[in-house]
Amino acid sequence: MRTARHRGTRGLTAYDRRRLGRALREVGEARVYRRAQALLLLAEGRPVGDITHVTGLSRPGLYRWLNRYLQSRRIESLDDAPRQGRPRVAPTITDARILRELRRDPMALGYATTGWTVALLATHLGQRYGCLISTHTLRRRMRQLGLRWKRPRYVYAEKEPHRAQKKGALSAA
Repeated sequence: MRTARHRGTRGLTAYDRRRLGRALREVGEARVYRRAQALLLLAEGRPVGDITHVTGLSRPGLYRWLNRYLQSRRIESLDDAPRQGRPRVAPTITDARILRELRRDPMALGYATTGWTVALLATHLGQRYGCLISTHTLRRRMRQLGLRWKRPRYVYAEKEPHRAQKKGALSAA
């Protein structure tokens, strides 16, 4: 016959409690934190209804994560499975094409500027490859490529050391 203590913890041990407590301090993702917190509360013997109320997990979800954790007893089992994600917007605009167009001079292409802006590059890529791309998407893709952009810093000219000689006696004052 099962004891009340065993029934309350659902197969979680004191070692699991310590491991889940450490994981709460180290985990960075909110979903994994919530799952580890739910299992820790369950290991402490808290009622399932209270745990689902505090963590926002459903009852079936709590038991699903408990079973997954008990199979390996590893915190990594609480991570989300890799997903495909949303399909790429503007698939014809590849990373290589973005880099190739960035190397080109916008003035030589007929634009009235000497440097690319994200909005101008997005417009150019959309016209060239017949596929619209938003500035937000282009910024994100450029960030993934490791590209960074900063506004140019203006460097003010300092007074020349021989200025007085060049201007004559009037500028000496």
